[in-house]
Formats: sequence, structure tokens, C-alpha cells
Amino acid sequence: MSLTVPVILGSVRTDRIGIRAAQFLTARLQARGHAAPLVDPAELNLPLLDRMYKEYPAGTAPEPLQRLSDLYRRSDAFLVISAEYNHGVPPALSNTLDHFLEEYYWRPSAICCYSAGQFGGVRAAMPLRAMLAEMGMPSIPSLLPIPRLQKAIDAEGAPAEPWLEAAAGRFLDELEWYAEALRERRQRGTPY
Repeated sequence: MSLTVPVILGSVRTDRIGIRAAQFLTARLQARGHAAPLVDPAELNLPLLDRMYKEYPAGTAPEPLQRLSDLYRRSDAFLVISAEYNHGVPPALSNTLDHFLEEYYWRPSAICCYSAGQFGGVRAAMPLRAMLAEMGMPSIPSLLPIPRLQKAIDAEGAPAEPWLEAAAGRFLDELEWYAEALRERRQRGTPY
């Protein structure tokens, strides 16, 4: 069953390495027959949150927000790629996510976290998990932490370490399970 799973990248740094994880997971989702559009805050160039999408009068939201709203409303799940900045969520990721709310409801999320060091960004994943749940897109139980991302995935998004392919496979299997289950349930109605 084909799914739509936006891959939301969380870094805008010039020399960011998270794009490698995004390329890797986008390719794996597409190989499974899913649509996996990349949501890149560096390309969106959203302002710091002043007004959420829903707070704009109909037809007046900036084009990138309208485009994301349309994408999110037809999505089945979200895959979030997060670095770890000072043990927390990167500001660009938080800003990108905070522009929306209802668009996320009743859809699962999955967290791929990474770092240049040995911990793989897991310290950012914990507050991110709480944030995603509060927004209505609770994360699946598993994480995909990628330590030393600069060595684990090459510049074209190909894995350079053998463990990564198997770990990503299990991670995406779990995301598919939750996405299919919640899509079926959404089709029967939601609490509001």
C-alpha cells in the first residue's frame, strides 16, 4: 500500500550533513513504493514563527506554507531528520514544525537523529518525541540514531556501514505498520 511520507530535514547550516540521512531514507521509502517529498527548511526559507498557517485569512498564507499544508493534509506519516544542537532540537526544525498543527493530527512520525559524534543525536530525540506527540503526530517507539553520520553515509546518500541498511529496514517497517493502521482508522473517522 503506497504511503505519502514527507521527510522533514531539520538543519539549515551551510555544511550540514543531515541531508545525507534525508537522501538515504528518501531513497529507501521510494524503493518501497512510497512518495517521500523532502521538506527542507533551507529551501523553504520560512520566517521565524509569527503566525501559524491556520492564523492567516483564507488564501493569504505565504506560498511555502500553503504548499506544506496541502502536502501534510494528504500525508500518512512524517519522517523527521534531526541533528542535536546543545542536547536539543535544532531551531530550524522547531520553526518548520511549529507553523502547523491540525495538519499533523492522527498521523505517526518517526525520528532519525544523527550527530558527528558517537551518540547519534539521541539527546535531541527525547525532547523531539514529546514535541511531536504534543503536535498530534506521536513518534513510533523505535528511533534510527546515526552516529558519525559523515562516515556512515556518503555525500550521495549511500550507506557506508553495513549495519545501517538493516537498521533502516526495521525502522521503516515499523513506520509503515503505524502509518497503515492509522490511515485505516482515520478513514473511519477521528474524535474531532
